[in-house]
Amino acid sequence: MNQHIAQTLPPLALDRLPEVAAKLAERAEQHDREGSFPHEGVGHVHEAGLLTATVAAEYGGPGGGLATVVEILRVLGSADPSVALVTAMTLFTHATQATTKAWPGRHYRRLLEDSAAGPALVNALRVEPELGTPSRGGLPATTARRDPETGDWLLTGHKIFSTGAVGLRWLSVWARTEDEERPRVGAFLVRAEQPGEVPGLRIEPTWDHLGLRASRSDDTILEDVRVPGDATSGLVDPSSTDPRRDPGLLVWNNLGLTALYLGVAQAARNWLITFLHERTPSALGKPLATVPRFQAEVGEIEARLVTAVDLVSALALRFDAGDPEAAEHSRAAKLIGTRAAIDAVQRAVALVGNNALTRRNPLERHLRDVLCSRVHTPQDDSILAVLGTAALARY
Repeated sequence: MNQHIAQTLPPLALDRLPEVAAKLAERAEQHDREGSFPHEGVGHVHEAGLLTATVAAEYGGPGGGLATVVEILRVLGSADPSVALVTAMTLFTHATQATTKAWPGRHYRRLLEDSAAGPALVNALRVEPELGTPSRGGLPATTARRDPETGDWLLTGHKIFSTGAVGLRWLSVWARTEDEERPRVGAFLVRAEQPGEVPGLRIEPTWDHLGLRASRSDDTILEDVRVPGDATSGLVDPSSTDPRRDPGLLVWNNLGLTALYLGVAQAARNWLITFLHERTPSALGKPLATVPRFQAEVGEIEARLVTAVDLVSALALRFDAGDPEAAEHSRAAKLIGTRAAIDAVQRAVALVGNNALTRRNPLERHLRDVLCSRVHTPQDDSILAVLGTAALARY
């Protein structure tokens, strides 16, 4: 099986990143305006082997590490952050499987077969209307009960903010068991040959967001969705371990998603530089790029982005090398990196004025997209609480 997959997975072609990014950028504005899912963009990412970059070598993949993912997501984020986000969720799934083997073998092999045949997006559906994000604690209202005749699970619940829902091939649904003496929590793996065509599964088009509009993070409704009895991942007694998040995955999330939004900020910086070179007010008689005030402000933006990109990239390399401090420091890197990205874009907007908020220019889209960096787990208050508590405990 591994040899077969190795022959059929698209080979990883990092040298094609600029080409793929250019293709994504061509339609990013259209998808943003329409709120439409960028299926063709995901296809470009797949064809270059970027969607399966983290499939482990033992499964026939390239075994890309976090440093590779950081580079991929930063470049894709500069072109279309919605495509980058659904790519990130899939890359994180493969990376986690490489170390935890959390997916049962036959189901993960099926995912690899799907990935060989075409783009196979995966995402973990965790957030619920009442619970909110499980990173704050609590158990899901989504339930899984056994069919006594077949041994299958019947999954019922309501998930919100299901990124890429309309394009997912696999849904990893966080739920708790019913009809057991001690309920367990974990992920139940739902395969969608065509998303939305699984009996009992429907996608409600509720996503009408400020940013990342093309991510189609819609609601997912499950009504007795049938799941094979062994299609579970990490099913545990909630009192025996922290069910909220795999610690290793948090590092990928912290650094990978921060790189994505730094890519958004770099795109904003690039547009700003072009604008300042082309804009020549009649009263000035020369481009704005020659004015010292604008030069200094671009310097402020550059200083923040260069520092944040270097920090995230360096920590990713250290993590790949097995440095435990890199994982510990990834929280602070997320805080610093996302703040730098937001600040850079806001500075660009303030510098340009009305033109920055005009929809014919991409800067207003970059501003809306970069603000979404704040909502990803862990949020700033959680990061600061962890860092502060740890520092005080060392006294």
